[in-house]
Amino acid sequence: MTTKFIPVSAHRFALAPGIGISLGAEAFSPSQRLCISAWSEHVPFLTWLITRQRPGVFVELGTHTGMSYCAACQTVRAGRIPTKCFAVDTWQGDEHAGFYGGEVFANLRAHHDPLYGGFSTLMRKTFDEAAADFAPESIDLLHIDGLHSYEAVKHDFDTWRPMVRPGGIVLFHDTQVRNRGFGVYQLWAELAQTYPSFEFYHGYGLGVLQLGAPVGDIAGQGEIDALFAADEMQQVVIRQAFAHLGCANALDVADRMRREGASK
Repeated sequence: MTTKFIPVSAHRFALAPGIGISLGAEAFSPSQRLCISAWSEHVPFLTWLITRQRPGVFVELGTHTGMSYCAACQTVRAGRIPTKCFAVDTWQGDEHAGFYGGEVFANLRAHHDPLYGGFSTLMRKTFDEAAADFAPESIDLLHIDGLHSYEAVKHDFDTWRPMVRPGGIVLFHDTQVRNRGFGVYQLWAELAQTYPSFEFYHGYGLGVLQLGAPVGDIAGQGEIDALFAADEMQQVVIRQAFAHLGCANALDVADRMRREGASK
């Protein structure tokens, strides 16, 4: 089936009648960060979410080469959103991501600092060490993408849950992976029974969790509510749309990396 978007204004497109979710230019913006990452397939959704939620504080646990984190920073910068961004990682790797040397962090800093250094901080710490740097209910958007065993991801969620404000959103990557000792899918199955949630199946899976009802007036909250309230057929349309956009972004990143490599 071909994905078609319905114009609702000169700058926005609706996914389908009655769903209440629209797409703007941000969902079609090419990634500035070029690196190999399964997260490239979720960049359009992340840009959509940040544009709607306009978080005051965004924290990512497990940044590695920086595809997801730089996509968030790119969206904040392009949209002039007053978000403070924090990436937490040792940049040494783990048994799931693999272990690596200082070149990964150096490469990320060379891209990140000139573009995003004014509002973004790369915190070279363990997740537990960094947790002490954030006050309770101070985080609007949290992305957990560290060690993927059930015990590790549950520990990360339990440790950082108090730092997320009521109505804040937590993202979990790799919710569809069921081998190599990954256990995110197990924790996701538990949490999705308790909190408003939505799961994407492409790109190894992405879980979107809202921690209760939001507090305060958020301009894009209506569209975020529509995501969590979608019925079965609407969920299919939403998943198809963002999978289509994600695949296009991943192919574009791969093509530009190939062309840049060929020109050297």
